[in-house]
Amino acid sequence: MSKYEIPFLTVAVRAFGSRFAMTRQAAFRYLHKYGGLSFLIEFYDVEHLQSLDDTIDDLVIICQKNGGILA
Repeated sequence: MSKYEIPFLTVAVRAFGSRFAMTRQAAFRYLHKYGGLSFLIEFYDVEHLQSLDDTIDDLVIICQKNGGILA
C-alpha cells in the first residue's frame, strides 16, 4: 500500500459517512462489511483520479451489489 492510499481511504470514508449522515466508524464498518474498502484498495489507481462524488457513487453501487441497502 502506498503512502497516498491511506489518506485517500480516509477521505473517502469520511465523505461516504457525510453523504449518508453516518459516523466515521459506522461508515468504515459498512464499507468493510459490503466490500467498499476492498474495492477502493483494489482500484485505487483509477478511483483516486475521479471526483470524490464519483468515487462515492461507485461505492454505493459496489456495496449494493454485495447486499448493502443504503441509497
